[in-house]
Amino acid sequence: MDIQDPIKTTVEEIRKVLNIENVVGKTIETDEMLMIPITKMGMGFGAGIGEGTGADNMGGNGAGAGGAAGVEPVAAIVVFKGVSGPEGVKVMSLKEPDHLSRAISGIGTAAVEIMSQGSKMMKDSCGCGCEEEEEEKEVEIKEEKKENI
Repeated sequence: MDIQDPIKTTVEEIRKVLNIENVVGKTIETDEMLMIPITKMGMGFGAGIGEGTGADNMGGNGAGAGGAAGVEPVAAIVVFKGVSGPEGVKVMSLKEPDHLSRAISGIGTAAVEIMSQGSKMMKDSCGCGCEEEEEEKEVEIKEEKKENI
């Protein structure tokens, strides 16, 4: 028996499942937006062959193959009509964030806050309070403009 027959059959069936439409779903369109579903796919297969003789010297052989696939929705890309640039596109996760994702997100948020604080400190690095004076001048100019109107 040839092991290639069950393997070929299994691979052909898996190839039918492996297409882009099963990962990037069909677009859903409304008046305001386009939504593109994104999924995660997993699959595996195995095959084997064996032959042997029994106690009565009778021979035998056999082969088998099998496979499995799974699909899980993970996100949706939403494109808002009439909104250009990055503001017009959102990626919405459909999965519950795991511990690692939460930790990475927390680190990112903390890094942005630290950089913001560092930027403020650098602007007022002389320690003379000139940044406060600039802010007061801006407020005075805005108030004068309001009075002139």
